[in-house]
Amino acid sequence: MSLRNAAYVLPDSEENRASFAAILREIEKLGGEGMLVQGEVVAGLRNDQLRAQFNAAREQEYKEIADDLRRLSQVWKKRKRPSTDPVQVLARVSQRLAALNRIDFFGASGRGATEALLARLEHSHIERAVPLPDPPTPVDLRNKTWVTRQDIHVDRIASAWLITRFIDPAAKLKFVPGKSYQPLPGEYRYDMPDGEFTHEGDRCSFEVLLQRSRISDAALKIIAEVVHDIDLSDGKFGHPQTAGIAHVIAGICRTQGSDTARLERGRELFDDIYEQFRRRKEK
Repeated sequence: MSLRNAAYVLPDSEENRASFAAILREIEKLGGEGMLVQGEVVAGLRNDQLRAQFNAAREQEYKEIADDLRRLSQVWKKRKRPSTDPVQVLARVSQRLAALNRIDFFGASGRGATEALLARLEHSHIERAVPLPDPPTPVDLRNKTWVTRQDIHVDRIASAWLITRFIDPAAKLKFVPGKSYQPLPGEYRYDMPDGEFTHEGDRCSFEVLLQRSRISDAALKIIAEVVHDIDLSDGKFGHPQTAGIAHVIAGICRTQGSDTARLERGRELFDDIYEQFRRRKEK
């Protein structure tokens, strides 16, 4: 943030120091010189005033995104067939919001409401209008290719973990653009429009996968409830661990650019979460 057009300040964090270090390396690589300075304001401006300036800037930006989402919602309500693909449009908004989250160092109050608005719109555009009936006998879900949208977040990360650990250990995973995707033989789609396993009613894709795979596991049920609350931002289940897990997921998505990297980090996270919930249930 610019401070009175004379200097730029950022909070002292490991991530910000790493960013400045990368800039310094690039400067030196090109033959220049520079230095990193850790400073402290000793007069003229208090820390709380600095934080307020950061938050004021972020609040305005959250408001702009929220206003754009409300406009999109109104346009889509008026048109039965939107001229643009809502899933792709919302994916771009999600990327924009993620970029803003990266510089929201002090948790501006507008963040939660904006994320909740985005979650509701995303849910409405990947939700199956009429839930599929459970088949009378279990469906063979083994040795399949599982397809989902690129730029995975909590529901898709958790669902991929559930698939590869409990449903189909030999699964192949495939990430595709957000447009409607026609599955090939041996492929199932999850958390995407017209997917075989996607949002139904007020349930997220992880919940649908868990139910339709007929896995009975108390620890997985808790994880499904946590994923639901993070993905839909509706606070339906209210587990005390949800906020902390949400922060870790946000950190993974912020620091890992590729879907493969996010998935690997997510697997480690959900393995640990599962063991914690499983042992707690056994006591």
